[in-house]
Amino acid sequence: MTFGAFISAKRKELRLTLRETAKHLGIACGYLSDVEQSRRPAPEGDFVERISRYLDLSKTDHERLLDLAAKSRNRISADLPEYIMQKDIVRAALRVSKDVNATDEEWQAFIEQMKNRPR
Repeated sequence: MTFGAFISAKRKELRLTLRETAKHLGIACGYLSDVEQSRRPAPEGDFVERISRYLDLSKTDHERLLDLAAKSRNRISADLPEYIMQKDIVRAALRVSKDVNATDEEWQAFIEQMKNRPR
């Protein structure tokens, strides 16, 4: 799924028109249409945060929206660069996993281990 298709589907689930959504976000209706049709990449800046709030996305959907926006611009999700750059170990772990071509199953096991650890 693309960034545009995702926001279009969520907007339609809430029965929001393209016009009212664009007006609320302070952008041109044609521009939002182009984004939804994937004729333009996801907008930069706080757009993802604004549309996420407007569509009242869950944490999971918000993170998916961040990922789709980043993918449309061939970048890392907006919520991750600062964390990655602050932690040497995170960069090392990513490089090792890249070098060994870590599988989805290995990553999933790591995620489960982190979620289940005592806090």
